[in-house]
Amino acid sequence: MFPGRRCREGEVTSLRKFRKLVIGGIESKIVLLIIVALLLLAGVFLAVTQTQNKLLIQLSGETNDRQLAAMSGTTAGVIDTVITQNMDSITDKEAQLADEMFRDVAARVQMVGDYAQKLLESADETPRAPWNRPDASKNGELFAKVLFAEGVDEAALEDRVGIIANMGDMMISLCRAYGGDNIWFSLAEGATLMVDDVPDEWILDDGSYETYNATERYWYKQAAQEGKLVFSDVEIDRRTWEKCVTCALPVYGADGKLLGVAGADIFLTDMQAKAAASSDSAGILLIVNHNGHVVVAPDNQDVFPVLKSVEASDLRESDNAGLASLVKDALQSKTDVRLVSLDNGTYYMIGVPMKTAGWAMITAFSEEVAGEPVRTIQETYNGIQLEAAAEYRTKTAQGQTLMWIILGLLLAALVGGALLAGRKIVKPLNTITKRISEIGGDNLQFRMEDEYRTGDEVEVLAKSFADLSAKTMDYIDQITTVTAEKERIGTELHVAREIQKGMLPGIFPPYPERSEFDLYAVMDPAKEVGGDFYDFFLIDHDHLAMVMADVSGKGIPAALFMMVSKTILKNNAMLGKSPAEILVSANETICSNNKMQMFVTVWMGILEISTGKITAANAGHEYPAIRRAGAGFELLKDKHGFVVGGMEGIRYKEYEIQLNPGDKLFLYTDGVPEATNADQKLFGTDRMIAALDTGADGSARDVLVNVRKSVDEFVEDAEQFDDLTMLCLDYKG
Repeated sequence: MFPGRRCREGEVTSLRKFRKLVIGGIESKIVLLIIVALLLLAGVFLAVTQTQNKLLIQLSGETNDRQLAAMSGTTAGVIDTVITQNMDSITDKEAQLADEMFRDVAARVQMVGDYAQKLLESADETPRAPWNRPDASKNGELFAKVLFAEGVDEAALEDRVGIIANMGDMMISLCRAYGGDNIWFSLAEGATLMVDDVPDEWILDDGSYETYNATERYWYKQAAQEGKLVFSDVEIDRRTWEKCVTCALPVYGADGKLLGVAGADIFLTDMQAKAAASSDSAGILLIVNHNGHVVVAPDNQDVFPVLKSVEASDLRESDNAGLASLVKDALQSKTDVRLVSLDNGTYYMIGVPMKTAGWAMITAFSEEVAGEPVRTIQETYNGIQLEAAAEYRTKTAQGQTLMWIILGLLLAALVGGALLAGRKIVKPLNTITKRISEIGGDNLQFRMEDEYRTGDEVEVLAKSFADLSAKTMDYIDQITTVTAEKERIGTELHVAREIQKGMLPGIFPPYPERSEFDLYAVMDPAKEVGGDFYDFFLIDHDHLAMVMADVSGKGIPAALFMMVSKTILKNNAMLGKSPAEILVSANETICSNNKMQMFVTVWMGILEISTGKITAANAGHEYPAIRRAGAGFELLKDKHGFVVGGMEGIRYKEYEIQLNPGDKLFLYTDGVPEATNADQKLFGTDRMIAALDTGADGSARDVLVNVRKSVDEFVEDAEQFDDLTMLCLDYKG
C-alpha cells in the first residue's frame, strides 16, 4: 500500500510544481528529487513484480501438475469403469446368444438319440421303413439317405437300417424347425442315416456311393469314450470346408451296449464373423472349449491361433499364469474384468461360461488403446499449459518493455508520467490483493473485473487467479460429491444391518402360549453387519429347533454367507431331518458352490418339548453351557465335528442332553469368551460361567443381560472386535 500512497502524493505535488517550474530554481531541485524518487520506486516496483511473477509461475506450475494428475486419475477411473461395464454386458450377452445355438443343436441331437434308442430297443414291434441311398436329384433340399462304411455287408444290415429309417421324416422336420442343414444317426455296425441338402456330395464320378465309416470319426470316438452328450474340438467340414464343431450323443441299449451315436454339425461362421469384428475396435473375442483350446478367434491376430484339436494347446496350462487362471475360472463361472499381460501388450479380459457346451466366451480389450484418451488429454493439457506459459512470458516481456517506455516517459514528463504509470500498474495490483484478502467463508470466488484488463502481466495474473479460483470451486464440488457418496454408503450399511436383524427372531417371548419353556437371544455385530447368527423355530408342536452359528470373517460378505447358511439349516430342519443329517446336508450344499472358501461353525439342537430331551450335533462350535436346577452352570464338552463348508463328505455325530424342569441351556459364539479389554486380556470361559451363575435363578433374558453386563464391565472402553451372540433356554417342563 505504501508505494501507491507515495505515488498519489507525488502526483498532486509534482503536477502543481511542474506547471510552475522555474529552471535553475528551487523548483528544479524538487523536480530532481521527484525524478530520483520515481527512479527508486520504478526499481522497487520492478523487483517486486519480478518476485511476484516467479512466485505465481511456481504456484501455477504446481497447481497445473496437481490438476493434471487429478484430471488424469479421474478420467482413467471413468474409462476403467466404462470398459468394465461394457465388457461385462457385451460378453454376457454374446455368451448367452452362442449358448442358445448350442442348446438348440443339443436338443435336436437328444431327440434323435432318444427316438433311436426307443426304436432299437423295441425292434420286434418296430416296422421296417424304406430307405434311400444318395440321390443327386435331391440336391438343394433336405434329404434322408443311408451311408455305409467300407467293407460292410449292406444286406446284413438291411433290417437294422430299416428300423432307424423310421426317423428320416422326423430328422428332416427337426432341421427345418431349428434352421439346421444336417443331422444323423450312426449305427455301431457301420451304417449311418444322414439328413443334409447336398446328397450329390456322397456320389462318386463313376456313379457309385462314397463310403462313410462313422465309428472312426473323432466325434463318434469322443462320445463313446465319455458316455454322454459332447461337443468336439474344431474340425474342417468335408462338405463345406468351413470350421465346425460336432455335437454327438451316444445311445445305449438296456444291457449297456453302445447302439450308435446321434450327431449334428455346428458351423462357426457367425461366431467367427463377430470375432473378426471385435478386432476392428482393438478387441479380441475368443471362444475356448472344455479342453482349453481356442475354437473361435479373429484371423488377423497370432496370439490366439485356432488350430485342430491335435495341434491346439490347453490355455489352462499356459505359462502365462494370469491367462491360465482366467481361462480356468471362466470355464466354471463368470469372472471379473482382469488385466492380463499377453505377448503383444496388456489387455482387460473377462470370461463367461457357455454352460450347454461347457465352453467359455472371453473378450479382451487393449489397455494401451483404453488409455489413449487419458494420454490425449494429458498431451492436450500440457500443450495448453505450454501455450499459456509462452503467452504469459510474452505478456510479461511486453509489460516490461512497456514499463521501460513508461519509465522513459516518466523521466521526460516527470511527475505526470509517474502518476500515470502508478495509476495504471499499482492500482489494479492493490485491487487484486484486496479481493484476495476478502476471500473466505462463503465467498471463495475470485472474478475478473474491467480494472484488471490492462493487456499486460497484471491481466495475466488476474486471469490466473480467476482460473485457480474456478478450479478450486470445482474441487470443492467434487469433495462435496464424494462426501455425499460416503453418506449414501453409510445409509446402505445401516439398511443392511436392519435387514440382517430382521432375518433373526426378534420378538420375545417368541411363543407366549407355550408354558413349557422360556427362550431369549441377542446378537450384537462388531461392524454394521456381522456373521454370527442364532435361530429357533418350531418344527412341529412338540419339537423346537435351536441354532447357534459363527461365520468366518466379518462385514457384508459374512452377513451374506450368514443369511444363506441360516436359510439352508432351517429348510433342512423343516424337512424333519435329525441334527446330524441337517449339518451333513448343509455342508454338502455350501461346499458345492463355495468359491470364497468361507465356513461356519454350528451348534444344532432339537428339543423334544414333552420329554426335555435334546438331540444335538456340533460342527466346530463353542461348548454349550448347562445348568441343572439348583446348581451352577458348567460347560458341556461335547464332541466337535468339522466346520460346515470346510470340506465335502463330512459326517457328524449326534448326542443327547436330558433337560429336567428348572434346567437352563446357554449357547454363545466366541465373541463372548474372546472379548478383550484394553490390556489385551480375554474375558474367558471362567468369567463367563461366573457371570452365568450370578443370575442363574433369573429368567432367560435376565441370564443374557447379566452376561452382557459382565462383558461390558470387563472390556470397558476397548473396541469390540468380534460379533457377540447368545441364546438361553429355560426348560420348565
